[in-house]
Amino acid sequence: MAIPLYLAMTAAEFSACGGLPEKIAWMACHFSPYGTSVSNLPRTLPEGSLLILNDRTPVHGHDPQRIADELRQAVKALGCSGLLLDFQRPGCEETAKIAHALLALPCPVCVSECYAKELDCPVFLPPVLPHVPIEEHLAPWAGREIWLEAALEGEELTLTESGCQISAPGVPIESPEHRDAELFCHYRIAVEESCARFSLYRSRDDLAALLDAAGKLGVTRAVGLWQELHRQERY
Repeated sequence: MAIPLYLAMTAAEFSACGGLPEKIAWMACHFSPYGTSVSNLPRTLPEGSLLILNDRTPVHGHDPQRIADELRQAVKALGCSGLLLDFQRPGCEETAKIAHALLALPCPVCVSECYAKELDCPVFLPPVLPHVPIEEHLAPWAGREIWLEAALEGEELTLTESGCQISAPGVPIESPEHRDAELFCHYRIAVEESCARFSLYRSRDDLAALLDAAGKLGVTRAVGLWQELHRQERY
C-alpha cells in the first residue's frame, strides 16, 4: 500500500516556500529554555499536518501536564493529523514522563525508538541503511505501528582481510553502476590492492520503491526532510 510521506519544514522554510508540499511536518517544537512548557509552536498549518516535538533543548523541570494541555490545544486548533515525538536523548526519566502524558492527546502520537518500548503507541524508526534489508530493520518492532524516517542514505563498505568496515561516504556517489532491487539501492565496486570498496547510494527512485515495500510490511507513515526530498515530484 502507498504510505503518506510528510516533509518536515522549519519555520523559515515554511514561511519562504512558494508552493507548500501536499503533506507537511512542522520541525519543530522544543522544550522551552525559559519555562516549563514548549516553544516554537506554529501559528498556522495546513489541515492534516504533523506536529513534531524534539528534545534538542534538554528536559529540565518541564511540566508534563502543562505540555500536554498546550499541545492538545495546538493539535485541535491546527487540525493536525498526528504528533511526532522525535526524542533523541535516551535514558531521561523526565522525557519518558512527558511522552507518557502526551499519549492522551486526541490524535495519533508516535515516539522515537529510544522511548517507545514501554509505551503503547506508534514507534518512529530511523532511516533504513542501504546494506540492511527492510524486513530486518522493522523486525524488532513486529506487531507495532511504525512510522519511518525517509532519507537518501549512502554508505561505504570497505572489505579487507580483517573484516568489513562501514562508514558514510565522504562525497556523493557519481554514476552508480549496479542496482540491488532487494536492498533498494545502487552501488559501485572499486577493487584496490588491499581492499574492495562497495559504495552504496539510495536514489529518489530507490527511496520511492523502499517506501512502497514499507507500506506492504505495515509501515503507516514516512517523514523526511523537505530540504532533501522536496524535488521528489512523486510525492
